[in-house]
Amino acid sequence: MSTTPFAFIISVLKPFRMMIFGMLSCSFIYAIDISIRPYLTKVIVNSVKDAAPESILSVAMVPVTLYIVMSIIMVIAFRIHDYLWLKFNPSVKRHLGLVLMERMLEHSHAFYQDHFAGSLANKIKDAMSGIPDCVSHTILHFFPHIIGIPVAMLTLYYVQPTLALSLFVWSGFFICSAIFFSKRGVPYTDASAEARSVVVGSLVDILGNMMSVRLFANREGETRYLTQSLNEYVRQDQRRDWFFLKVFAIQGSSFVIYQGICLFLLLKGYGQGRVTAGDFALVFTLNISIIDRLWNLLQHIRQLTHLVGEITQGLRLVLSPPEIMDAPDAPLLTVTEGRIIFDRVGFHYKGVDPLFQDKSIIIEPGQRVGLVGKSGGGKSTFVNLILRLYDVTQGRILIDGQDIKDVTQDSLHKAIAMIPQDPSLFHRSLMDNIRYGKYNATDDDVMNAAKRAHAHGFISKLPRGYESLVGERGVKLSGGQRQRIAIARAILKNAPILMLDEATSQLDSVTEAAIQESLLSLMEGKTTLVIAHRLSTLLHMDRILVFDKGRIVEDGTHADLLAKGGLYTTLWNAQIGGFLGDGFFGSSESKVK
Repeated sequence: MSTTPFAFIISVLKPFRMMIFGMLSCSFIYAIDISIRPYLTKVIVNSVKDAAPESILSVAMVPVTLYIVMSIIMVIAFRIHDYLWLKFNPSVKRHLGLVLMERMLEHSHAFYQDHFAGSLANKIKDAMSGIPDCVSHTILHFFPHIIGIPVAMLTLYYVQPTLALSLFVWSGFFICSAIFFSKRGVPYTDASAEARSVVVGSLVDILGNMMSVRLFANREGETRYLTQSLNEYVRQDQRRDWFFLKVFAIQGSSFVIYQGICLFLLLKGYGQGRVTAGDFALVFTLNISIIDRLWNLLQHIRQLTHLVGEITQGLRLVLSPPEIMDAPDAPLLTVTEGRIIFDRVGFHYKGVDPLFQDKSIIIEPGQRVGLVGKSGGGKSTFVNLILRLYDVTQGRILIDGQDIKDVTQDSLHKAIAMIPQDPSLFHRSLMDNIRYGKYNATDDDVMNAAKRAHAHGFISKLPRGYESLVGERGVKLSGGQRQRIAIARAILKNAPILMLDEATSQLDSVTEAAIQESLLSLMEGKTTLVIAHRLSTLLHMDRILVFDKGRIVEDGTHADLLAKGGLYTTLWNAQIGGFLGDGFFGSSESKVK
C-alpha cells in the first residue's frame, strides 16, 4: 500500500477514474461556457442596436436560439455531473473506509495505547469525507478555471489585445498568489485539524470514563481538562482564519484594480471606434463571470487547504509504517502439540530498562502453567510476547519449532484463546459477541458454549435474549457477566493454546465454583498459561513460574515452591486468610501456618 498521502489518494481513486473523467467532461463544458454566453450576449446587443423594431426578432433569432441551447446544455451537464457525484461520493467513502480500516488493523498494540480511539476514528472520518470533497472542489472550481481563463483571454484578444493582456496579468497574479497563500496556509489548517482531533479524543475519553467522573465528583476537573484542549483549538482556528482574512483583502483589492483597468480600456477603445456596444456587454459579462468564479475559487482554496490539512494529518498517522509486520510470504502457524520455547529472549519497552534478558524456558505441550509475581514483574509481558503484541528485541519465541516472527499474526492469534481479566465486548448482540470466537458457529454452538460458561441463564432472562445489545465495551453487563461471555467465546474458539488472566476474578463464589468443571474440560489437552494474583487458583497447576523484575526466579509445583521457602512462599503467606478457600480446580490444600 502507498505510504505517502498523495500516492495513497491516487491509488484509492483509480477504480473510479471513469466517473472522474465524466465529471471532468461536464466541468469542461462549464469552463467554455464562461466565454460562450458572454460572446453570444455581445452578438445579440450588436444585432439589435441598429435594427428596426419590426426586424429585431429575425435579426437576433440565431444568437438568441444559440444562447438558449447553451443554457439547456449547461443544465444537462450539471445534472449529469450531479448524477455521477451521487454514484461517486458514497462509493469512494465506502472504499476508503474499508482500505483505511484494513491499514488500521495492521498497527501494533502499542500504537493503540498511544492514541485516543476517538481521535483515530475522527482521522478516518476526515479522510473518508475529505478525499471525495477534494475531488469535487478540484473538478468544479479548479479545473474549469484552468480551461476557462485561457478561453476568456482568447475571446478578449479579439475585442482588444490590451484587455486580454490585463486579464492575463491579473489572473496570473491571482493564481500565483493563491498557490503561494494556499501553501502558506497548510500549516495553519494542519494545526487546526490536529487540535480538533485532540478535542474529539478528549471528549471520547471523558464520556468513556463517565462513571469515574461521577464517582470522584470531578466534573470541574474534567471541565478544566477539556477547556485546555478547546482553548488550543480556538487559538489554532483563529490563526487560520486571520491568515485567510488577509488573503481575501489582498485578492479583493486586485479585483477592483482589474475592473477599473478594463473600464478605462473599453471607454478609450469606444472613443477610438475600435470597441462596440456589444463589446461592453461581452467584457462586463465575462469579467463578472470570471471575478465571481475566481472569488468563489479563493473561498474554495481556503476550504481545500483545510481539507488537505485534515486529510494529510490523518493519513500521516494512519499510513505510518506498522511496528509489527508479517514477514514476506509468511506461512500459517501449524500447532500440532503446543510446545512453547523462549530461546534467549530479550525485551524492553521503549525508554525503559530491559525487562527480559537472555530468557530461555520451555513449556511442554498440554502443560497447565501458572504465572505469579508482584505487579510489574513481567507476567503480562510474557504472555503479550507469545501473542506477539510486541516483538522481542533479541532471541526468538517458538511454537512447535516455528518462530512466531516467521508466521502470520492472524494464524498465531487463531491458535491462542485468551480470557482477559477485564473483557471488552463489542456494542453488538450477545450472539455476535460469543460467535466472535468462531465466525461460522451455528446458533446452537453459541448457546452450548454459553451454557458451559454458565452465561445462558442470565442471557435468557434479558428481554431480547441473545439478540440483546451489550453497550459500548459491554457496559450494560456486570463485570462477572462480561467474563462469562469471554469464557464462552474461548470455549467456542477451542484453540490449542489457552491463556487466562484472572479469568474468574469478577465472578461470585457460587458461579466460580460452577464453571470450574467447564474450564478444566476446556484446558484438557491444551497448553495453558494462567496469570493469577489469587494464588489459591493455582493449586493444581502442573507448574508455576514466579516472576520478579523480568526474571523467573522460581519454577515448580505449588508444593515444591512452598518447600523452597522463597518468593512464592512469601506471596502465599501474605494471602492466607484473604483468598484461600476452595481451590480453582478442586479442593484447596490446608492453610500454611
